[in-house]
Amino acid sequence: MDRRNFIKSNVFTAMTVGGTSLLPDFLHGSTTKDGKKSYATYLRNSAVPKEELDIFINENSWAQFDPEVGYILGNYMPHDGLDNSSTLSTVMEDGARTNMTYANKPCRINTYGDSFTHCHQVSDSETWQEYLAGHLGEPIRNFGMGGFGIYQAYRRLIRREKADKDSKYVILYLWGDDYVRSVFRCRYATYYQDWNDYGGYMFHGNFWANIEMDTKTGKLVEKENRISNKEDIYKMSDPEFMYENLKDDLMVQLHLLSLDKVNTDVDTKGLNKLADILNLPKIDFSSPEKMKSTATALKDNYSFAATKYILEKTRKFCKENGKELMLVHFDPSNVLIPMAKGEARYDQVMIDYIKAEGYRYFDMNEVHLEDFKKFNLTLEEYMDRYFIGHYKPAGNHFFAYAIKNQIVDWLDPKPITYLKDDGKLIRFEGYLPTSH
Repeated sequence: MDRRNFIKSNVFTAMTVGGTSLLPDFLHGSTTKDGKKSYATYLRNSAVPKEELDIFINENSWAQFDPEVGYILGNYMPHDGLDNSSTLSTVMEDGARTNMTYANKPCRINTYGDSFTHCHQVSDSETWQEYLAGHLGEPIRNFGMGGFGIYQAYRRLIRREKADKDSKYVILYLWGDDYVRSVFRCRYATYYQDWNDYGGYMFHGNFWANIEMDTKTGKLVEKENRISNKEDIYKMSDPEFMYENLKDDLMVQLHLLSLDKVNTDVDTKGLNKLADILNLPKIDFSSPEKMKSTATALKDNYSFAATKYILEKTRKFCKENGKELMLVHFDPSNVLIPMAKGEARYDQVMIDYIKAEGYRYFDMNEVHLEDFKKFNLTLEEYMDRYFIGHYKPAGNHFFAYAIKNQIVDWLDPKPITYLKDDGKLIRFEGYLPTSH
């Protein structure tokens, strides 16, 4: 399977069946004859080959090490684009994805989130930020990164917005399982069976700053990265390090239990305390089906509680620093597809919270749902119009013009292309090339 189709199959199955493994059997968590799947064994098998870490640290690769959020965008050409192409994925000195549209002008809009903010599987000039910047006549900076959770995007937002005196408008993108990713200490340990790092050139998901529940106090706490030194990344090649640092990571356990990847050697005491704190049933190990359903319920509610905490802190920071915040939500696999089938969205509690709390909010799921109704297509045919796993360039273009009106209404003063008085003629001077 080529990389483009591999990503396509995994983006839309990551939360259900966990994707298709491309790794040899000896790296998988072991299942004994009595059906036991050991969490301890699974963690020890998650140790990263040293050769992959060598590439991640020393070569041009898709991601580069970051002491706070684990990694940010690097410089690479993944072979995962439209029509079997490679994509140009490059980074600027300040960590933003390379932008070229009106890049010489001051930027007042910064965007944060995961791969649908970063716009994975397209080249630098095919992101929704670049399409929208071309329409508005001003730059939009892209600080998204594939694999991030909401908390990691929040930490990057805080760091950047403290230093950026030009920006006033901040977009935080909530996608897919970002709720859950926020709480992992190390996301790599959750997907190493199902992801191909291509020898290290696509390695990511290493330890990062995260948020988790302190089961002694019943309060959410923010944690710093357990590997904040670049050279210490090699600790991830040690099976015992992986075990010792993740044996009590409740979200990693819940994620794996919900997929029936492990079923023994878990921190039952910690999981029971978490269930009590959240007033939810404890995990039922009496059958695989009951284990998965009770673990999923606890996982989702844990992640929703963490997300509410993060959003409150983000809004507080923006208010204190003269920034305005917009939330964007899109989840093609776990929200849009069920909605298109007439089913309820699993994260309705979060949408209700966002609306009740008065956040400025844009829901791309609703846009796609209404767009789908206009076509005489199967759902699969509709998805193929816009997606190759992540958005195709056409998908990013569609998103840019879907969110356009909300962005224009939000900005003050309006973008030059929307000014209604003679002021635009004065400002236009800055757009003209200078002669020498």
